[in-house]
Amino acid sequence: MKRLAVLAFVALAACGADGEPERPDPPQRSPGLGISLSGTAGMGIRG
Repeated sequence: MKRLAVLAFVALAACGADGEPERPDPPQRSPGLGISLSGTAGMGIRG
């Protein structure tokens, strides 16, 4: 039981070890590369 309590304490203490949570930077939008994909796809069993 003592090991479980120590493990729980360590897990809770590690939650905020690096400070407050921060919002990630928004993804950078790259200019269009001039690539387009089109077509069809299918799956199945023919018998």
